[in-house]
Amino acid sequence: MLLIVGLGNPGSQYARNRHNVGFMAADAIARRHSFSGFSKKFRAEIAEGTLAGEKTLIIKPMTFMNLSGDSVGEAMRFYKLKPADIIVIHDELDIAPGKLKLKTGGGNGGHNGLKSIDAHCGKDYKRLRIGIGHPGHKDRVNPHVLGDFAKADQDWLQPLLDAIADHAELIVKGDDAGFLNKIALATGQANAPAKPAREPAKAPAKPATAKKPSGNSHIHQARQGKPSVPASGPMAEMLKKLFGNKD
Repeated sequence: MLLIVGLGNPGSQYARNRHNVGFMAADAIARRHSFSGFSKKFRAEIAEGTLAGEKTLIIKPMTFMNLSGDSVGEAMRFYKLKPADIIVIHDELDIAPGKLKLKTGGGNGGHNGLKSIDAHCGKDYKRLRIGIGHPGHKDRVNPHVLGDFAKADQDWLQPLLDAIADHAELIVKGDDAGFLNKIALATGQANAPAKPAREPAKAPAKPATAKKPSGNSHIHQARQGKPSVPASGPMAEMLKKLFGNKD
């Protein structure tokens, strides 16, 4: 049996919170693959079905986020499962909104739901992390996480949840890379426009050659009828021969 755990907080006031995106993904998978309706067990809401030919239990702990491990640990022990049989879906501050990461084991990154599951189940379970982005300062983390998704977020949120549900069987088969690739294709993340090629640098324009002063030589001035006769020297003698001894 496989256990898919969506993390969130119970109650309608939390239903649209960023922190509840794990619940949202769990609901989407249950709908897409025609799981049974949710019932109450293990201090959780659970739904049963099949993914990739394997019996699967979807569980949404109703213990509030910080005690998620109480519920998941109880289900794990009841079905005699190992951490490797568990997939946890949760929100992730350190990933850009709409992006996904999938890994087995690792740290909890300060996520209280993961801390609780680590304590009850060990750390070697698979985590599907859904990016919700960081608000930029630690003082704004709680309002951000416990705030509702913005209206603009719906442009990526619903298509992402649908894609997760459509391709959830690939996670069950262990094809993590294939799953992430399908999500990227389905949500358009793989088709982001490439950065335009940088144009080759143009050679700097040659500075314009400064024009020589327009002052004319004595001979040129003389030919234009504007003689400027030096008072003495060889040039004076030559000009006097050309134009005579006029003042």
